[in-house]
Amino acid sequence: MLSKNQIKFINSLKQKKYREEHNLFIAEGAKIVPELLASGIRVKQVFATSEFLRKHKIANEIERFEIKEAELERISSLMTANEVIALCEIPSYEIDPNSFKEKLALVLDDIKDPGNMGTIIRIADWFGIGNVVCSNNSVDVFNPKVVQATMGSIARIKIHYTDLRSFISEQSELNQLPVFGALLEGENLYSKKLPSAGLIVIGNESKGISEEIQQLLTDKISIPSFSHFSQSGGEAESLNAAIATAIICSEFRRGN
Repeated sequence: MLSKNQIKFINSLKQKKYREEHNLFIAEGAKIVPELLASGIRVKQVFATSEFLRKHKIANEIERFEIKEAELERISSLMTANEVIALCEIPSYEIDPNSFKEKLALVLDDIKDPGNMGTIIRIADWFGIGNVVCSNNSVDVFNPKVVQATMGSIARIKIHYTDLRSFISEQSELNQLPVFGALLEGENLYSKKLPSAGLIVIGNESKGISEEIQQLLTDKISIPSFSHFSQSGGEAESLNAAIATAIICSEFRRGN
């Protein structure tokens, strides 16, 4: 049975300041937690139903607590609690310039929406992009909503927070990486020859790529709208940031 202190502590980790203080984040669900258990991320504690514990092997060094569904609901971030919650150590990855050489990386300029952030991490995983670099003002990837939206991909992608201007300038100089930015006035993505390596900058959901970062772009690209084929006569103003990321990544990989 969970103590009041355990419930209070777990729920406190839903706030960024306590995640940073304890260097822990919450992962939840029968899909995500097993992936984390099998990954390089250090899982410290598991709170799970008897059914989950019967199905899954958990290393001896991980503390485990068998709890009932009613208790799980008291610490869950989901509308419907899902078998298991794990407390995991927040990984720290250094930005190694060599790990970006001759590769694609995503650069996120103030992505704020947890769902978008989580989906973008999942997209990076799908397209084999190992590094996601975020501006310091982007949403925290260890927010429970972001972790949930990654569907386990957070275990496989190295996520960094840094000053984007300094990072992009360094990569352009050291690795001669081209810097692509998704802008409405950019060159048609489908008619451009795309390289196998480079930085792909995705801008804020409402403001796009900041002026400061636009100055560092070597290539401005855009996803053309085909709404003129619609019978309604209307035209969509823009694409969701995560959807745009998926289209761009797919096109980069298709050409290489």
